[in-house]
Amino acid sequence: MRKIKISISAAVFNDITELSFEDRTLMDKAIGARKKAYAPYSKFSVGAALLLENNEIVTGNNQENAAYPSGMCAERVAIWKAGSDFPNVKILQLAISASSSISKVDKPVGPCGACRQSLSEYEIKQKQPFPVLFMGEVGEIIKTASLDALLPFSFDSSYL
Repeated sequence: MRKIKISISAAVFNDITELSFEDRTLMDKAIGARKKAYAPYSKFSVGAALLLENNEIVTGNNQENAAYPSGMCAERVAIWKAGSDFPNVKILQLAISASSSISKVDKPVGPCGACRQSLSEYEIKQKQPFPVLFMGEVGEIIKTASLDALLPFSFDSSYL
């Protein structure tokens, strides 16, 4: 048997005011998208914003449906919209923000497992990692250097 050690590093910012201008601009877009989410069932709204290599910012938000699990997460809405509208343009960065109408979300909310897998596909496809910033409604923000930091041992086409 052989053991390996996996380690990741992430930057933790106390709040949005500590972000660089570029990071804050992207997070503001994610917050704006979050405020337009359709979440009447979970009351949990998520917004995502992708900065593309052509300087376009593509946003997405969660879209729920009474027929669970027919809804879709914000991250996948944004990534598939980017893939559809700009199929050969690299993603430079992703920002995510989440809130609840039931309680204050004051800790960072990372992408769910399905979104991590979908985002990983695009990071692998473009052969270039992209940083991921995520936060709740207020409070700390986490920034990782890549999706790989959030999903080690990801499944990709090399297994097919």
